[in-house]
Amino acid sequence: MKEKLLSIVIPAYNEQSRIAEAIKRVKNLDFSRQGYSKEIIVVNDGSTDRTENILRAQKGIIFVSYKKNRGKGFALREGFRRAKGEIICIQDADLEYEDAAIARMLSEVLSGAEVVYGSRFKGNVSGMHFSHLCGNKLLTLATKTLFFSSVSDMETALKMFRAPVLKSLTLKSNSFDFEPEITAKVLLGGHKIKEVPVKYYGREKREKKISWKDGVKALGVLVKCRAGLL
Repeated sequence: MKEKLLSIVIPAYNEQSRIAEAIKRVKNLDFSRQGYSKEIIVVNDGSTDRTENILRAQKGIIFVSYKKNRGKGFALREGFRRAKGEIICIQDADLEYEDAAIARMLSEVLSGAEVVYGSRFKGNVSGMHFSHLCGNKLLTLATKTLFFSSVSDMETALKMFRAPVLKSLTLKSNSFDFEPEITAKVLLGGHKIKEVPVKYYGREKREKKISWKDGVKALGVLVKCRAGLL
């Protein structure tokens, strides 16, 4: 029986110290027992460090690059356009999320789930700064309230979709507001989100690219989606 294809999309911006290891870990994942091969799509989002050079030296990936930093949401949409898999997974390049969770997420999709999130708050969280913890909890509470959802980790960067579901969504956000937009539109589309526990290893706050301003913007995106304005 011919293997089916899982597309793993990785956005990268100024990750020269981590990107090679991140790709190595994903390359080492084996989904053959589940009947799937994988393609790895890495999008260089206008990095100004050595990320692009490192990626150009990588073999076995689909490499997308552009000079101007456009934001995580834009990078992911570029990756989705090139994805050929029946199932599409989003994974960050910063080594914060447990790569082994992707196999567990795939099992849930193969058991019937349309959308699967890797939930840090159902798993094991290490190194998350207090302000980011509070922000994540607040945005997840807003998601539950506005969309009558039981999702425990709306802002997780580890997400998996059946391709028809993902490609049916009209996504517009270019930056970190991609996360609330995609979750809101998944829920508004009547799709249930299955969650699996995932281990999370937060890096230093000074290394994080997201700030409280992104949290405020994310809340606004949730409200706009609920009101049909986005």
